Amino acid sequence: MKRTSALRSRLVVGSVLWAVGLIAVSNVVILGLVLHRYPGWTVHLGAMSVAGIGLLVAGLVQLRSILAPFRQLQSRLSSVRDGREQRIEGAYPTEVGPLVDDLNALLDHRARLVERAISRAGDLAHGLKTPLAVLGQEAERLTAAGQYEPAAIIGAQVERMRRQIDYHLAQARAAASGATLGASCAVLASAEGLSRTLERLYVERGVSIRYDVPRAHCVRVQREDLDEMLGNLLDNACKWARSRVSMESGDLAGRTTILVDDDGPGLPVELRERVLQRGVRADEAAPGSGFGLAIVRDLAELHEGSISLEASPLGGVRARLVLPSCTSASTS
Repeated sequence: MKRTSALRSRLVVGSVLWAVGLIAVSNVVILGLVLHRYPGWTVHLGAMSVAGIGLLVAGLVQLRSILAPFRQLQSRLSSVRDGREQRIEGAYPTEVGPLVDDLNALLDHRARLVERAISRAGDLAHGLKTPLAVLGQEAERLTAAGQYEPAAIIGAQVERMRRQIDYHLAQARAAASGATLGASCAVLASAEGLSRTLERLYVERGVSIRYDVPRAHCVRVQREDLDEMLGNLLDNACKWARSRVSMESGDLAGRTTILVDDDGPGLPVELRERVLQRGVRADEAAPGSGFGLAIVRDLAELHEGSISLEASPLGGVRARLVLPSCTSASTS
């Protein structure tokens, strides 16, 4: 970070210019009162007036320049918050420089903490997958041996643990990434990757996914969190769709709205709020843990957004995800 001239020197220069100019203008006023007695002073009075006003203007300009670094700092902080920059850059006076250095150090420290938390969440998930897989295999072995009751009990508990682990790991990672200043992600990047993956997954059912997302649309969310939200919404739509799923986005007043529609049977109004709660499924016979939409809701709220369900023009369900926009489509 560059240093500019000290604020105290600018303040001294501005104050001196203002004081001298004020004295000059005051003298002009006083001299004007006695000008009728000494007409020859008119030229000197005019010159003094011009000089005094000039000094006053110069003093104001100098004093105004003292506030410029603070306006610049405010603008840079807004850029960090919106995801356009990761650190506070620019040239600042020696009095403001240490504050900027401390802010940058804090941003770097928080970024390291978030990265460490995400890594630990991943390590925990990996460490728990193996014992759960072993328990699942034990349930299959008991089933093959004809011990259906203990196999069912073990299988149910394993599935319950998987649901809880998936949910709480997503919560932990979201809490960490939600604290990251400057997070940003292009919506189109997530839409393209997720659509290709889910179309391959549901190819046997003939479900097609169409998306209309402008390249410029960007949200203040970590890429992993956006993938988590859109992945759950698209997967849920594909499970219920007869053949069509669509996704589109719009940007208005600093908010990006992402709509996910399906042509499935739809969802009764009384269930639309309930299925956003943890562990609730619209159809207990359908596959799924009942945590997907709850994770979307928690992630959206963590990022100062929202999720709601409504009737879709395609005949099924429309999921409306609203997230804060960023001004550039730079990925995090």
